[in-house]
Amino acid sequence: MRKHKSQKETRRGEGVIDPAEAASVGEREDAAFDDASGSEPSGGPALVELPEGAVQRLQRELSEHKDQHLRLAAEFDNFKKRTQRERTETWGRAQAHVVGGILDVLDDLARVAHLDVATTSAQDVLSGVELVERKLLRALESAGLARVGEVGTPFDPHEHEAVTTVAGSAADQDHQVAAVFQAGYRFGGVLLRPARVSVYVWQGGGDGGESG
Repeated sequence: MRKHKSQKETRRGEGVIDPAEAASVGEREDAAFDDASGSEPSGGPALVELPEGAVQRLQRELSEHKDQHLRLAAEFDNFKKRTQRERTETWGRAQAHVVGGILDVLDDLARVAHLDVATTSAQDVLSGVELVERKLLRALESAGLARVGEVGTPFDPHEHEAVTTVAGSAADQDHQVAAVFQAGYRFGGVLLRPARVSVYVWQGGGDGGESG
């Protein structure tokens, strides 16, 4: 049996493209491109938001943001009030602790103040006052008080106030505290009062002296 080529096969072999087949191939390629790009087919539903809907959505979001802002403002205000109250309570407890530490000293001071001068010697009164002073200083030091100003320590303008200067007898005495006229005090990291002192000044020799 002889095999005959169809007209379509004959024309393909001759390089002639069938218009119907070419159109079919083009449609398949267009469909494949649309699938790959994810584009919606023509005639699909539009995703454009209407102006009325956009206005309502924005108003709703604005209202939600306003509510969040008001809640945050109220919470922050409550936080500030709570923090201030806790700070006041803490400071009050600290003050009460310091005062409680000197109550015994007040009792001792009251006993010394009410000594019978007819039966008590001056030495006993002096000893009683010195005892009260030591107990008061210990109570305040336990609360954080520190004394500033010691003879022989280097002069520190941040803690000492130089009232006078004294000629030093040796070079290593230069700018050292020679005498303390009034002690200074520091509480924690705060200088309550500088110490009033006299300061050595080395002049390279001489018989010494004092200047105001």
